[in-house]
Amino acid sequence: MTHELPKKMADPPALDPRQSPPPRRRHALLVNPFYRKDPHASFGKHVLTPTLALTSVAAATPPDWSVAYWDENLLQGPPPLEPFPSVVGISVHLTFARRAYELSRYYRQRGAKVVLGGLHVLSCPDEAALHADALALGEGVGLWPRILADADRGALEPRYFGSFTAPFREDPPPRRALLPRQHFLTSTSLMATRGCHNRCGFCYLATRGLAMPYQMRDPAEIAAEWRAEGTPYAVFLDNNLSSSPGYLSRLCQALAPLDKIWSAAVSIDVTDRPELVRQMALSGCTAVFVGFESLRGENLAEARKKTPRPEDYARRVELLHDVGIAVNGSFVLGFDQDGPDVFARTVDWIEAARLECATFHILTPYPGTPLYARLNAEGRILHQDWDLYDTAHVVFRPARMSERELAEGYSECYSRLFSAGSIWRRRPARASELPSYLAMSALYKRSNALWPLLIERGLTARVWHPMVEAARRRHVAFRRRLAASGAARGYFAPAYAGV
Repeated sequence: MTHELPKKMADPPALDPRQSPPPRRRHALLVNPFYRKDPHASFGKHVLTPTLALTSVAAATPPDWSVAYWDENLLQGPPPLEPFPSVVGISVHLTFARRAYELSRYYRQRGAKVVLGGLHVLSCPDEAALHADALALGEGVGLWPRILADADRGALEPRYFGSFTAPFREDPPPRRALLPRQHFLTSTSLMATRGCHNRCGFCYLATRGLAMPYQMRDPAEIAAEWRAEGTPYAVFLDNNLSSSPGYLSRLCQALAPLDKIWSAAVSIDVTDRPELVRQMALSGCTAVFVGFESLRGENLAEARKKTPRPEDYARRVELLHDVGIAVNGSFVLGFDQDGPDVFARTVDWIEAARLECATFHILTPYPGTPLYARLNAEGRILHQDWDLYDTAHVVFRPARMSERELAEGYSECYSRLFSAGSIWRRRPARASELPSYLAMSALYKRSNALWPLLIERGLTARVWHPMVEAARRRHVAFRRRLAASGAARGYFAPAYAGV
């Protein structure tokens, strides 16, 4: 399998060198900058569903302003020149900070005011301030109207401070009408909760200055929002949808009547309550993303991750499989207790547990996290080229292997996982699920050569939607059988009274 990266997935689009028209008053542009794709992973995951950050900010735009949205990763080139914005808001993540700064320079030179926000701005504000007219430090939805008002009267402040303590439920629905829906597998990305009961030392949620209390939205509002969208499939972008079992139960009750399908990130301890797992399936959950992170308890303890014993992972995966929920496992490579044997051992376990998919990450010390502070104090940080802090490159000195061994082992994990042999060994036990599993496996990774074409020509939705609708129909039939079998045993998932 080749790991060559097509140019359009490796390099950002060239910015338009022509002279721009004068900025249009009260017109804002929100930009998601280009980032280099990992050739080992699926290109398809980048168009699974849109992020909510910018469409949520767009929803807070005052009615006397116009606003446009542009995602450079949809391969449509740079943002158009006309209408030229008077204010540009750019989301800044660590791995595309350089591109964000390049865009900022381009627009500032042409008379627009540029506002930078996002996690990298929060963790490295002094760096970001060199490239912006203003910084949004904190929750952007609440800050955006004030920023636009100040910009309109020529009185932008250099820094705007917000928090994540404002009631999450009061945020307006994302402005999805701005999205080019044809480029995404589904345009329905939802967020029911904010925060996580874990605070792992390597996770961006542990970034210094990011205080995000756990909050929940009314399940009925989530169901109504999705019903209005009219799409058959939704992706929950919550950090951990299962942090509150009681809330998840109530959410499942609200989603079940929709006869739709959904996926979400959960922690594996959701299987502490088999009846809740069953309720997830009956409400349309077809797949979960689980951060296993490591098969060694010492690594999990070092990362301060609260999770069941790794020795019990396989049994818990089986509980999910028993009710038709597929598992995409996330694994971090390069912890201090990891040696060169971690790669084969991890993939062996994935195959034995029959995970439908897996995602690998090289341990990456994000600035502002406890992990970065520790490795920096130990003199193990190799550089600060943020473009390479993408979990696909080695940016620190490992404890029990060389940098080269870690990089090559990471590549080998993906090569094994997406080989025809591994895909076959991980096939589902139910023969009825085999055709869809093989089709999804082929399209997800082994068709990487096709993904740039699908994305660029806006064919993603057209190709995927028939498969998604077929999957929805199969799952509706499956959960009716599941409900009937439960009724025969008197086995119904209760609504949890607590959280």
